[in-house]
Amino acid sequence: MKQTFKLLLAAVILCSSAYAQKNSSPAKKGTLVGLHYNMADFKAPTGIKDPISGKVYSTIREMDKGFSLSYWRGLTNKIDLSVKANAMFRDYSAIYQGVTGKTEIGLELEPTLNIRPFTDAAKIAPFLTAGIGAGLYNDKIGAYVPAGAGVQFNMNSITYLFLQGQYKFTLTDKILGDNLFYSVGFAQNIGKEKPVVIPPPPPPVVEVPKDRDGDGVLDVDDKCPDVKGSAALQGCPDKDGDGIADADDKCPDVKGLAKYNGCPVPDTDKDGVNDEADKCITEPGVARYQGCPIPDTDGDGVNDEEDKCPTEKGARENNGCPVLADFAFNADNVQFLSGSAKLTPKAIAELDKGATILKEHSTLNVAINGYTDNTGKAATNLALSQKRADVVKAYLVKKGVSADRLTATGFGIENPIADNKTAVGRTKNRRVEFKGNN
Repeated sequence: MKQTFKLLLAAVILCSSAYAQKNSSPAKKGTLVGLHYNMADFKAPTGIKDPISGKVYSTIREMDKGFSLSYWRGLTNKIDLSVKANAMFRDYSAIYQGVTGKTEIGLELEPTLNIRPFTDAAKIAPFLTAGIGAGLYNDKIGAYVPAGAGVQFNMNSITYLFLQGQYKFTLTDKILGDNLFYSVGFAQNIGKEKPVVIPPPPPPVVEVPKDRDGDGVLDVDDKCPDVKGSAALQGCPDKDGDGIADADDKCPDVKGLAKYNGCPVPDTDKDGVNDEADKCITEPGVARYQGCPIPDTDGDGVNDEEDKCPTEKGARENNGCPVLADFAFNADNVQFLSGSAKLTPKAIAELDKGATILKEHSTLNVAINGYTDNTGKAATNLALSQKRADVVKAYLVKKGVSADRLTATGFGIENPIADNKTAVGRTKNRRVEFKGNN
């Protein structure tokens, strides 16, 4: 019997391998309910455990019989859970009472895990099984561990045939002994059948659209089918990348604007400020004055950024500021008595006029430079010229002019403006000059 079982199992494994390779569906088993016919051999374990007594197997007639109801459910495409409710007919009392009696019914509940090497879709698939079981045998409760192998035959995932062989290891040997357990049965899929998916018809053969210039714009939509371009310009080129096709761009090599036909905003006066931002389109200027020249508020030819007196006309040499002479001040009238730093009455009158001018024009700064004739020693004259310049400064300060606006320097006999050989010339050289100092 055992040899026959081994040959049958080997044949099943070979056949199932062939079938499994034809079916690679990953689906797991649905919900099955089955009915099984069982046979149990309680003699064989005695011989297996005690080789001296010899291996003894019960005949089919001698085996205990029974039936099972089963529940099956796929956990994965290769692992199933099954739960069997067994009803086995045997004289269980003889085990724990030692007296042979009538045949009794043992009721068992047996959950197991079943592991296959192939998916459930295989027509023939061997499997290993193991679990835990418990039963009610008359008034006694026993437990056991079933472990074995089996083969399932899949008939279109609707009906299954199961052949199983197990060795049941008792956990309560005074109530239930070890036994070899054989089972054959059918199970029916009671889950919903999966709809058959009908593959769609093959798509019609469509001619591949042409794109002669390879720019990604099909010839049917390409306004320039023989020259690479961009989709935004319907397949036409734009060398300067300004979004205007070269055919419509009057400045195809320079980025521009559509309102100027692809050319940049013009700069009529060439000052670097385009006409749209330039408030003086025809006159070169600078960006900070919106394209206009730097203003010259007083119109003296010195722009306001360089002009220290932007509201009063003055010479460039004095940074755009006026000098006393511009206001009818006559420096020639500022004279001194010979050999002294005492102002003449005429000089005092002229300095009064100068003080008034300086107070009215607060932006004017003046350098007071004192000079002498060549009478006497040069060192004496240098000191005298400094004293004369200081006297003039002191007089103007006295008249209300800020000292910060005035400098006083003596130059002695330097820079004569007349001939020192004549009395008239020496008189002219004894002078004070008033220079702009802005």
